[in-house]
Amino acid sequence: MDSRPVSSFVFSEVITMGRARVFVRLLLSAALVAPAALAGTGTATAAAPRIPTLVGIRAAHHPTYDRVVFDFTGGVPSRHWVRYVSSLRADPSDKVVPVAGRAVLAVTMSPTNAHTAAGVSTAPARVAFALPNVMTVVRAGDFEAVTTYGIGLAKKDSFHVFTLRHPDRLVIDVRSTLRTVWKKVWFFNQRRYLANTEPFFTPVLRPVRPWTPATGVMDRTFAGPTAHEYALGLRRLTSKATGFTRLRISDGIARVQLTGGCSSGGSTVTIAGEIMPSLRQFTTVDHVKIYDPRGRTERPWGHTDSIPECLEP
Repeated sequence: MDSRPVSSFVFSEVITMGRARVFVRLLLSAALVAPAALAGTGTATAAAPRIPTLVGIRAAHHPTYDRVVFDFTGGVPSRHWVRYVSSLRADPSDKVVPVAGRAVLAVTMSPTNAHTAAGVSTAPARVAFALPNVMTVVRAGDFEAVTTYGIGLAKKDSFHVFTLRHPDRLVIDVRSTLRTVWKKVWFFNQRRYLANTEPFFTPVLRPVRPWTPATGVMDRTFAGPTAHEYALGLRRLTSKATGFTRLRISDGIARVQLTGGCSSGGSTVTIAGEIMPSLRQFTTVDHVKIYDPRGRTERPWGHTDSIPECLEP
């Protein structure tokens, strides 16, 4: 098997998502229009180029880096742009796409599709990993042969990008020399819930940075379960929240505010069932108070747990 890199570069500039997408489409349009232009000059018309299809995303830890691999059939996209962004933007709506972590590495590839001709997705829209630095990979766009993903990281660090053939893949190695400790993160267990067998939330282990373990645990909560854990019935309950802010621990109380939205949907199981035990595992935490995006909770004072009204059934 030929494992020699076809192309290689390091690109760590922060550029806007919109500018990158426009640039990609200009290049792609030129590449696709050229054969048609040649046809008008009497030159033999070239067959339409086959567009590679993204069929999988995987990741693994190596001694000094976390490797993320985008797998393709039909070749490797001829162009790819990898850069840090302040926020991941959806293509074409330009809305913010939530990505768990302390940094977001955006990956734009073209020409490529992440769906079949019938519109069926060929690659996951979201996948989580229990790696020291790489937490999650989230799709932001699959439109007009331009596919974009965001990689959520525990820490912004240097990276290396290259392509390989046989099989076709784009590889991103993100430096990962972080010191980590293992902490528990709770997820909703759909199988136990459907069987009416408590507890409905199951803990899994995640690596987090030892000097900010509570933040790490919350980041991993929003990153969600790994593909293996998902297959076992674990699910990420967000209750419409897209993230968190203002996490602080003092006097035995952990306080955290949800961002985005907040709604129980009339259910007795909510994101509170994930956050409460995840933060209570720390010896400095006796109680947890969860606030809605507007900063409200039912019992803001006193040594007691509290949730916002929006998480009530």
